[in-house]
Amino acid sequence: MLGVQAQKPPPGQWTTPPFDPRFPNQNQTRNCYQNFLDYHRCVKTMNRRGKSTQPCEYYFRVFHSLCPISWVQRWNEQIKQGTFPGKI
Repeated sequence: MLGVQAQKPPPGQWTTPPFDPRFPNQNQTRNCYQNFLDYHRCVKTMNRRGKSTQPCEYYFRVFHSLCPISWVQRWNEQIKQGTFPGKI
């Protein structure tokens, strides 16, 4: 089985997210939402530990590729207002 580093494409050469077996269906709404949550959880954890947030870039790229911009903007506004329903 390939390691995580072997699965990552070189920077700037990734156009679509790779297949995620957790979301095998055509509808990628849950995939979008889960990667949005994973990104924010990753950033929160890395900042708390005082480490670089560079490993979180994967989630950022996936949710930016899958999610409509309007959803991301709304979720970010909800996070700022403290009304976001997800657990970050």
